[in-house]
Amino acid sequence: MHRRHFLGFSVAAVMAATGISGCGRSQPLRMGIHPWIGYEPLYLAEEFGWLSESVTLFKGEAAADSMAGLLSGALDGAALTLDEMLRVKDQGGDPVVVGVTDVSAGADALIVQPSIRELPELKGKRVAAELAGVSGILLIKILERAGLSRDDIVQVDLPVNEHVDAWRRGQVDASVCYEPVASILQRQGGVRLFDSGDLPETIFDVLVVNRETAENNPRAVRDLLNAHFAGLRHLVRNLHDSVYRVASRQNTSPAAIRQALATVMLPDLAANQRYMASTGRIEYIARSLGHIMTSEGMISRMPDSRRLCDPSFLPRSVI
Repeated sequence: MHRRHFLGFSVAAVMAATGISGCGRSQPLRMGIHPWIGYEPLYLAEEFGWLSESVTLFKGEAAADSMAGLLSGALDGAALTLDEMLRVKDQGGDPVVVGVTDVSAGADALIVQPSIRELPELKGKRVAAELAGVSGILLIKILERAGLSRDDIVQVDLPVNEHVDAWRRGQVDASVCYEPVASILQRQGGVRLFDSGDLPETIFDVLVVNRETAENNPRAVRDLLNAHFAGLRHLVRNLHDSVYRVASRQNTSPAAIRQALATVMLPDLAANQRYMASTGRIEYIARSLGHIMTSEGMISRMPDSRRLCDPSFLPRSVI
């Protein structure tokens, strides 16, 4: 359930095994994905046969696989966080957001040792964060709230899946992480001092496709979104069944899946339309993230002035 490190085959390995190359527009839309709770509607859609033959899911080990696939042309689209989309754009890709899968509402968190009771007390402390990922963005927001700069803390740049071991060894005083690592650290005695619930509608996971794909293969993009909403409908209406299917796929407990679902919002069609409007939250947050990431050296320049969202592929209605 990590955003970055997952079980399964890499995108490159799967494509090599199936003999699919990056050439040709007659191919199905090649969509990179990994087992994050917000992406589960697409897995469910595939499992139930609701995913059209015009779309093929490539299950990667990490978002980095999908980002590399987009940049190389091996993939036409991917499920990513907004900051990951901006990194792809900065490196020469041209992704456009066609759907919003989830909004973090507590899934991303700051877990601290019990001796740290307020955010300003992070000064001088060892704070673990995956600086090149969404945790790096959350850390910046946390420091802003604390009135601190990066120079005021000891940054420990560490993949989130390594935070538990570092915590147990006493190598860090705080962890900027996400579920299920956050809950594991809390069971180890950590205290949740701040989470994405304190930053409403700020951390988004989205479905993106290359702008060229959106223009040349619009039917497949619509099929992708129809499948997502079909899976989401099953998840909402048949929660018990869905939880056990997801738990089995992710090799974890149903309780862990229920806990993960409690920390995200899964936008329906109306929310997608609202988020992706020209004056909607996605455009605003993406531009805000662009400024932060540029000033922090995470990307080299602000995104160009073109819209980053295209809501025209969303279905008109969902049964």
